Amino acid sequence: MVSSAIPSPQIFGGTKEGAIGVKLAIPEFQAATGDTKAAALTEVFNKVLWDDLDYSGGVTLVSRSLYPLGKFTSPGEINPSDWTTPAVDAQFIAFGNSRMTGDRIRVEARLWDLKAPQNREAIGKAYTSEATDAGARLIAHQFADAIIELIGGGNHGVALTKIAYIGERTIGVKELYVMDYDGNDSHAMTTYRSIVMTPAWSPDGEKIAFTSFRRGSADIEILSRLDRRPYTFDRPGGTTITPAWSPDGSKIALATSRDGSNTEIYVADWNGKNLRRLTVSKAVNVSPAWNPRTGHELAFTSDRSGSPQVYIMDDDGTNIRRLVEEGGHAVEPSWSTDGQRIAFAWLKSRTSNFDIYIHDLANGMNTQITH
Repeated sequence: MVSSAIPSPQIFGGTKEGAIGVKLAIPEFQAATGDTKAAALTEVFNKVLWDDLDYSGGVTLVSRSLYPLGKFTSPGEINPSDWTTPAVDAQFIAFGNSRMTGDRIRVEARLWDLKAPQNREAIGKAYTSEATDAGARLIAHQFADAIIELIGGGNHGVALTKIAYIGERTIGVKELYVMDYDGNDSHAMTTYRSIVMTPAWSPDGEKIAFTSFRRGSADIEILSRLDRRPYTFDRPGGTTITPAWSPDGSKIALATSRDGSNTEIYVADWNGKNLRRLTVSKAVNVSPAWNPRTGHELAFTSDRSGSPQVYIMDDDGTNIRRLVEEGGHAVEPSWSTDGQRIAFAWLKSRTSNFDIYIHDLANGMNTQITH
């Protein structure tokens, strides 16, 4: 255990808060002369690349109003001294050009370290994709994540990530949707005309498990993200809800009432086989969540104490302990990637609204995030 005298990591409320990151200049990429198709797609690329990097919080973008005049699409057009003046003061510059090659868009992208004359080119790569807005967006996301991976202070880029969510576009019908992290390219994964809920990504990002009511009672289904192909998941019986993938993708934790009127936490292989029970209580136990660092602990919600509370247990069902003792209702646990903190929703005693808190497992401190 870490002593509580050691300060907990600072928690920020947005991606752009905190210390100034590495200063990066991004002159607009230019399409080949006369290539109107590439020019239109390059406009999309330029906007998405800027927005991705601006959102990341890992770099500080230098305002284009401070840039020297000209077009900067190839190494011969970049004079490092113009970009390291006190007015611009960039440490890195990302630049490049685009053109159509058949029915695909090709973007030559470079990242230079302006203060390393002996080994200036940090990234030099040609990206290609289908000649659509979605293709241009994909290339921008790929280049943005490559930049953050290299100079973002140890952060991983999020531009290529997807968000699974539940949408109710027809009253009483809830379907599963997927979109880019910035809200673009939203598309339906299910068209069941029923109710689905609690989507959970597999660690490789290729599959989504979720709760479905399309057969009447609640069951777990799994779909491929790429082609919506269903995977077989053995039905345990009873009400089966809230799937959660283990960090290695080999198992799914879930809640099911197969052995009684209340739901208990179980773990199965990712296809539903080899089901084993973890909790035994006369209470409702739901919403398991794996510790992503160890893969050997689960947090979950249970009303075994009379009101819903967050508990932690080992992956064999032993060593169960309660997360917070201050009362109220605590639900929906979610681990930080390093396994050191748990976010949860908390309706504290003598309050009327749920808020999001983060619990530091090392020192037991709870930090309120929403108000």
